[in-house]
Order: sequence, then structure tokens, then C-alpha cells
Amino acid sequence: MSNEMCVGIDVSKERLDVAVGSSGEIWQVTNDEAGHGELRGRLAAIGPRLIVLEASGGYEAIVAGALWEAGFQVAVVNPRQVRDFARGMGKLAKTDRIDARVLALFGEKVPLEVRTPVDAEAKELQGMVLRRRQLVEMLTMEKNRRGLVPVGRARKSLDKHIVWLEEAVRRANDDIDQTVRKSPLWREQEDLLRSFKGIGPVSARTILVELPELGMLNRKKIAALVGVAPFNRDSGKFRGKRMIAGGRAHVRTVLYMATVTAARSNPVIRAMYQRLLAAGKAKKVALIACLRKLLSILSAMMRDNARFAPGTRAAALA
Repeated sequence: MSNEMCVGIDVSKERLDVAVGSSGEIWQVTNDEAGHGELRGRLAAIGPRLIVLEASGGYEAIVAGALWEAGFQVAVVNPRQVRDFARGMGKLAKTDRIDARVLALFGEKVPLEVRTPVDAEAKELQGMVLRRRQLVEMLTMEKNRRGLVPVGRARKSLDKHIVWLEEAVRRANDDIDQTVRKSPLWREQEDLLRSFKGIGPVSARTILVELPELGMLNRKKIAALVGVAPFNRDSGKFRGKRMIAGGRAHVRTVLYMATVTAARSNPVIRAMYQRLLAAGKAKKVALIACLRKLLSILSAMMRDNARFAPGTRAAALA
């Protein structure tokens, strides 16, 4: 079979549906260690150019890691893009087998980003950052519910759970801090990022864990990866508003909040933000433009391994 073949894998909690190319066989294996071993063996006999998985709430991460460790090229793609592609191909039905085939077709037709496998240390930090995010989300939801329950046992239960979650978030922060501080590389990179005023510990660690490409791509590609590159919406004489879409949503959210802080405290970003507002730009439009600038500066800092300071190449971008 041609080594230009792409393989699509639809991932669920219990099983993996595997489709070989646009017309090859489809089979199933269990989503466990035994199934992963069988999967690696069968894929080794095929020798695919690329294996495409859909992001599916974290279930895909273990499968992708097992395939990376076996030396396969793996791309994890956005489910919305895949569904849009399927509709464009006229494939409206949706089953696990169909989804696997669509993923294989998607890999053959669309240029995809092949992510670099991470080492054990990075995987551990990724898991810790993800768990902290989950705890913060639960804490926010419980605090919102608290306002709807003014008295009684339910209120006491909520108060106890909020206290527990606040302590869990504090412990998660301490664990992440200790992990970063134990690694000379993580510590150096975090300190470098935080030399730019507006980047705090949460945003720095999110960048390190979820945006490892920072410093390796040009400003347009890194903006598209995060999802802050403006896309045209034109047709004929109509000129629509430029919109941002796609990308790594959580990274974008964290960087947006960092930009809000930088627009108040960082002289570079504040000056740009005020200039855009004076030119009549809406506040959110101005903030997204500042976010792209912030991202370009951080990328230059990581590329040059240089803290932000006057005279550096990163400073010249400002």
C-alpha cells in the first residue's frame, strides 16, 4: 500500500474505529493498552504518511501519544473543521465508521499541522495545568450556583465545596510551581516570558504547555494557530468585517486576559491600545490587535532566547 496513504481514527472511550485512506478497509480495536498494541502493529504493516485523529475531550491524547512513541506522524484536528469538510463533501450521515473515513479523506486533502510529541516531563505538566483549569471551572460554577441558594443545607453544602475547591486550586498552583521550578528549562522559559509585563505565571505556563510552537513559526502562522488571525468575509462588492476563528481556544482566552492586563500596565501595549482607540477602533478590536502584537513579541523573545528589554529584537517589534 502507498506510503502516501492517510489513516483516520475516530476515538471514543471504549473503542477506536480505523479507516485506511479513502477506500481501504475499516476495522475496530479497543481503546486500551491491548488495542493500542494491535493498532500499532497493523499500522506498521500499512506505513501511512499521516494518522489523523479528532480532538474528543481528551480521549485522543493517550492514543496520539502511543502512536507518536511508535514513530508515526500524527495530526489532531478540530472537530468543527472536519464536520464542515464532511458537509462540503456531501457526507451528511454521521457514524463512527463514517467519521473515521472522513478523517482519512481530510488528511489526504487538507494540509495539516503535525504536532511534535512531548516528553514525559511535559506530559506531566500538561496534565497538571489541565487539572487546574478543570478545578477553576468547577469553582466558578459553584460560586455562580451559590447566588441562587440563599439559605439552608444546600447553601452550606455549596460553601463547603467552594472552600474545598479553593484549597484544591491552591494545591494545584503549588504543584505546578514546584514542577516548573525543578526543571531548569521550564524555569528559564517561564522567567523569560514573564519579563514582558502583563504575562503572569498562569499565562506563561499555559503558553509553555499548550503553545510549544512559539518561537518556531512566523507571526502570521502563530497568530493563525492561536486563532487571532483575521479572515476576510468578502463577496463581490461586499466587504464584510474581518473575523477571527478556530485555533487553540484556551490559549487564546488566557492571552486575551493577559492583553487586557498589558493594556493597563505594559507601556508598549498600552500605547498601541490607546492609539487604536483614538483612531476609532472598538475596544475588543483594539485588544485583539494588541494580542497579535503581544504574540509576535513573545515569539521573538522565545526565538532569540532573550528577555524583553530595550535594544532586543523583540523590542524592535514593538
